[in-house]
Amino acid sequence: MHFPNLTKISKSMAKIELLMPKMGESIIEATILKWVKKVGDKVSVDDTILEIATDKVDSEIPSPVDGILSEILFPEDSVVEVGKIIAIIATAGEAAKPLPTPSVKDEPSIEISKVAEKIVAVIPSVVSELPISNSEDRFYSPLVKSIAKEEKITQEELNHIKGTGANERVTKQDILEYIANRASATPQKSVEASPKAVVSNNAYVSNASSTSLSGNVDIIEMDRMRKLIADHMVMSKQTSPHVTSFVEADVTNLVKWREANKKKFQEKYGTNITFTPLFVDAVVKAIKDFPLVNISVEGTKIIVKKDINIGMAAALPSGNLIVPVIKNADIYNLAGLAKTVNDLASRARENKLKPDEIKDGTFTITNVGTFGNLMGTPIINQPQVAILATGAIVKKPAVLETEYGDVIAVRHMMFLSLSYDHRVVDGGLGGAFLKRISDYLEKFDSNTLV
Repeated sequence: MHFPNLTKISKSMAKIELLMPKMGESIIEATILKWVKKVGDKVSVDDTILEIATDKVDSEIPSPVDGILSEILFPEDSVVEVGKIIAIIATAGEAAKPLPTPSVKDEPSIEISKVAEKIVAVIPSVVSELPISNSEDRFYSPLVKSIAKEEKITQEELNHIKGTGANERVTKQDILEYIANRASATPQKSVEASPKAVVSNNAYVSNASSTSLSGNVDIIEMDRMRKLIADHMVMSKQTSPHVTSFVEADVTNLVKWREANKKKFQEKYGTNITFTPLFVDAVVKAIKDFPLVNISVEGTKIIVKKDINIGMAAALPSGNLIVPVIKNADIYNLAGLAKTVNDLASRARENKLKPDEIKDGTFTITNVGTFGNLMGTPIINQPQVAILATGAIVKKPAVLETEYGDVIAVRHMMFLSLSYDHRVVDGGLGGAFLKRISDYLEKFDSNTLV
């Protein structure tokens, strides 16, 4: 896997600075899990140098060049800000002078709390979570901690899970296997037994311990991912003056085609055909007609994106949201879109998305109809300038124009709502773009071949 902006080359072209890569739109830091290579080791392009983790994914960071790892700047278990230099690679033309690895120096290793304090000093609004430790100072990655919180695994349980990672570290697979065995051995508690509010299918706002001030009030601390989402949403509303437009679309042809062909589609392509790839297809066509919706803003400059990367908001088991991105969605046919959408949605629910799959979106779709909602007013996913909400498809009486006059018939109808950044997308552009999406859905060819 390649990460953009991973390196910084010195003027001598002999030393390469390895940077902590950006792991997604809302990720500002990551934890170093393990240095796979040590100081003095030879590395080739794409060799894994270290493993890192965020609240969303664990990832391996490859070497961008051939050379020798001459310096490691942060020890294992450190929480490091995105963009920070984490290692130096010496390339041909400079003899590598190996320096001691911080995690194995004779001097006392840097405590994670001190690293966190330094990060907080740089970004006062961010408080880094320290690793959960037992008496042996056992380390747990942010992803493992996040899963533990979601599944209400206690510290004591976590300490007794056998780890298969380096130094008996508990990996994602270890905790998922533990959860599977635990679920089969322990009856599920009823929803009523928990004081926390249900978001969806046994998902809670936070599984962190709650504090009760009285018999009528519980205080639940947001988990880390929810804090990041909250900050991102507030920032979006402060950045973009939001306007939302609505249209109602008659999607009867599309619904009937899917109903008639979903079995055949599954048999031919080995994947289900849901409504999402059909929505994505219509949006891609409309973006080609109105490219000035596929943009971002930098100061007073409008950045027109040539790639059409469609983000699709997905709910996680924790109740939090993540937005996997279909890169270059315009190159796929309907079968390709269906396979990509289903794959991303499945791996999002299993916390298996890669960093590259949750960034660089240029337009986002959120399906509020999944929850039975008719319409919504979504918040723009910065730095994009528009987001589409698709409502529930419901049967309604509607007026149809025929050659024999107007008639009332039962039709499959749905609302589409588009929130857009009024700094750069005026009502004319936003309204026309939304209507064009509606037109593509309404005019779906019911004779389309599978």
